[in-house]
Amino acid sequence: PLFRSEKAAKKKAIAAGLAGGKAAETEDEREAEERRIKSLMSGMSAMEEEKLSSRAVASIVGQQSEAIQQMASEYATKKAELDEEQVDGAGATQAHSRKVTSLQKQIVNLEKRLAEISSQHSELAEAYGNAQNRLKEAKERRAKIETEMEKLDAMVTDENREVIQELRRLIGMNEGLKKQEQQFKTHCKEEMSRLKEELDKLEGAEGEGGDPEERERLRLIAKQYEADKAKFQKIRLLLARKNREIAHLQRKIDEVPSRTELSQYQRRFVELSNQMAATLTETKKFYTFYNTLDDQKLYLEKEVKLLNSINENFRTAMSSQSNKAQFLKQMEGIVEGLDKNKSKVSEKKAQEKAKRDELQDEHTH
Repeated sequence: PLFRSEKAAKKKAIAAGLAGGKAAETEDEREAEERRIKSLMSGMSAMEEEKLSSRAVASIVGQQSEAIQQMASEYATKKAELDEEQVDGAGATQAHSRKVTSLQKQIVNLEKRLAEISSQHSELAEAYGNAQNRLKEAKERRAKIETEMEKLDAMVTDENREVIQELRRLIGMNEGLKKQEQQFKTHCKEEMSRLKEELDKLEGAEGEGGDPEERERLRLIAKQYEADKAKFQKIRLLLARKNREIAHLQRKIDEVPSRTELSQYQRRFVELSNQMAATLTETKKFYTFYNTLDDQKLYLEKEVKLLNSINENFRTAMSSQSNKAQFLKQMEGIVEGLDKNKSKVSEKKAQEKAKRDELQDEHTH
């Protein structure tokens, strides 16, 4: 609205100048000047529409409110003066020139301000983008850490609880040492830059004939720098040792099976135990069957030998009465031995059966 008012004021000033009856050259100059001002104003409007957002315009208006009020008051004053000059018609050209000059100055100032605001906007946009990227990285890192912590909590058992606590303590110490190392590096860089600047100054002063006090101060600064450097090296060694301890504890934790792995091992051991029990039972059956067949073979061989012996001695025993009696006596002894063997086998069978029943009862209860 201010620019439109100024534009209308210019038109009125130009009309008043034309009504004053000046020469053709003066009118041509005013028309040229008016066209130039119109082009500048249109350029400013286009530039504002293209480059300035509503927020930037609001920022400009807020920051330049006092300047705008001052310009408005100046405009009102100049308009009153211009109206007075229009009454007599003599100073129209001069008023127009002053107005053009004032507007040109305002345009230049506003262009400078627009350039400054655009530069500030670009810097803030870049800083905002960097902050968003850092925030995204921090969120991703936090999510990763939370996932790892959940995995670590799942691995905690009564056996490795102390190891996990020690590992957490060492991890916290490691993070603290890393933070201290980063802060110390930053401090060392700043201190080194400051010391280099002082060293350059002192070298320049020494080249110009510096005093011994400055040389002594320079020596103390160099000594302090070497001490800080040695301290930094010790901190790095300490951090490396802590990293090795953390890696060692991590390997120990990896060696301890988790609950899932232990359940898998238990299930596999049960399967192997059942398989071994089945194999053992089958093997015992084979051994028992073999022993039974071996005993049967032994008894059958004895029976065959006995029958062969009886067959061979039967004719001789039947040849006389005495041989017959002796043969019968031998047969009675053989039958008696067989009965004894039968009794022993029966007793052994009963004992084995009792053992079997006892073992079955134990397994049942």
